[in-house]
Amino acid sequence: MSFILLIAAVIGGVLLSAQSSVNGVLSRKAGTYESAFLTFATGTLVLFLLILFFGKGDVLALLDAPKWQLSAVWFGVSYLFLTVLAVPQIGVIAANISTVIGQLSAGIIIDHFGFFGGAQISLDWKRGLAIVLMLIALRLIYVGNKKSVEKSTSKAA
Repeated sequence: MSFILLIAAVIGGVLLSAQSSVNGVLSRKAGTYESAFLTFATGTLVLFLLILFFGKGDVLALLDAPKWQLSAVWFGVSYLFLTVLAVPQIGVIAANISTVIGQLSAGIIIDHFGFFGGAQISLDWKRGLAIVLMLIALRLIYVGNKKSVEKSTSKAA
């Protein structure tokens, strides 16, 4: 079962990269807010149907959750908006590795302090090295992107 979940997570990552790329291109034509709106409106419709047919039937129970938990919605909205904004400027891979670095850095802090009731896993040199190596990878990718853009711009001129 855990192998299936790993495959599902990989597929989710592939879809997220494709979605970032398509939304980035769409934002050039329709606008950043409009692209984000289309994604959220479509997601709202799909989730409405899933709730209608497979949900527990008590959407108002969300209002009983602690307010700090409800604030998580702004993280998703911010992520999507910032990704739509970044992809056309820095490319899909640079935007995605930046996202992963941010996720892992936040995860390391959350694990280290045991925030949100999770297991407390101390920050060690291996985790720190992993972040440093990802930052180096981001730098190499970003520099490579800039050189590719400059090269294609000079050929077009």
